[in-house]
Amino acid sequence: MKIWIDTGATQRAQTLFGVPPIERLRRSAAKLVAGTPVVLSGPDATEQTWAGATIEADATKLGARLRKALSQGPLVALDGANVIDPRLIAFLVRHDGSCAASRGEGDQRAVALRLAPELADAIPEQAEDLRTVAETLMAAGLIAPFDEKEFPAYMDKLRRSLPYWIHAVTDTVTRQRLERQMFWDNYKGSTDLLTRYVYPPLVWPLVRLCVRLGLHPNTVTLLSIVLTIAAVPLFARGDFLAGFVCAYGMSVLDSVDGKLARLTLTDSKIGNLLDHGTDIVHPPFWYFAFAWGLGGHNPGDPLYQAAIWMIVFYVADRVVLSIAKRRIGFALHAASRLDGFVRSFIARRNITMTIMAFGVLLGVGPAAFYVITAWQGLTFAWHAARTVWHGFLSRAQARPAA
Repeated sequence: MKIWIDTGATQRAQTLFGVPPIERLRRSAAKLVAGTPVVLSGPDATEQTWAGATIEADATKLGARLRKALSQGPLVALDGANVIDPRLIAFLVRHDGSCAASRGEGDQRAVALRLAPELADAIPEQAEDLRTVAETLMAAGLIAPFDEKEFPAYMDKLRRSLPYWIHAVTDTVTRQRLERQMFWDNYKGSTDLLTRYVYPPLVWPLVRLCVRLGLHPNTVTLLSIVLTIAAVPLFARGDFLAGFVCAYGMSVLDSVDGKLARLTLTDSKIGNLLDHGTDIVHPPFWYFAFAWGLGGHNPGDPLYQAAIWMIVFYVADRVVLSIAKRRIGFALHAASRLDGFVRSFIARRNITMTIMAFGVLLGVGPAAFYVITAWQGLTFAWHAARTVWHGFLSRAQARPAA
């Protein structure tokens, strides 16, 4: 099996988030189907930069080039000017039998094909694009669209299911519409109210700014870590205004780096480690700094004791969520619509710090801290109960609800 890419229209292709379609294909192949041979075919194939790919500079029609390539074995045929879901590429490479995947109509129709060698003679030599090849083969009953029920639509990182996508981006209007669509598609299926409704108007322009400046997602992550650390002494000395500026700045950037990484296909293991590691580790430091800044300086102080309980509940909650994921195979928040709904307001960073921010603003900071401590305890109890139900008691096999 190899990936065969027609480069005939790549020079006219629109870039999405600063990344040309052919480069998106290269990054996708490197991540999901590494080791699969890649062939770049077309009159301008030599102008492409793809280490390890076989370059076949050929000015003949696509149909003739594709027939020749098929004589050497099965392949996945892609248009280098199309924007293609990385999951779709991996699915077609591993799929058994010939099939087609497509989206759109007319000139906006984009096609990807998985072809067996015996179909070579049925491909018109004068075919100029993969759309024509697909139409010819489907009209002859030689291939058909694959059953989309077979496609692994659930995305664990996003806690939601998304159908595969493939797009022909032929003009600026289409590009702008698609960039917006891809931005919203990269929001998690279950998340808190601020991330879903408050931050997007800030995250969208910041993602576009990062693209224009050529910033790597890890750079954004490092900046968010700086703000995370800076917030701790500010909260601890009672400078809550500056502390919350850093905290909310970190939270916005925490959305920016993930979106930027997925939209530009530049996510990395070190980036994921830094991002998720920071998300998990920092809350106890903030919570203790909240209590200290409000006057809880000794073990006998109720605020100090509340901070201890807050951290205990937080750690216990994380342990329970980890157990749930091991038992059911995916995040607990995706186990049902109810779990996804509750995720929007449970005790997580954005919710707890917003309660604290309003409490400090209204002059009732200590009361607000007791509230978020109780809320963290209730969150732990809820997750423990749902873990017992989904992971141990329910007879129905858990499946992602999103």
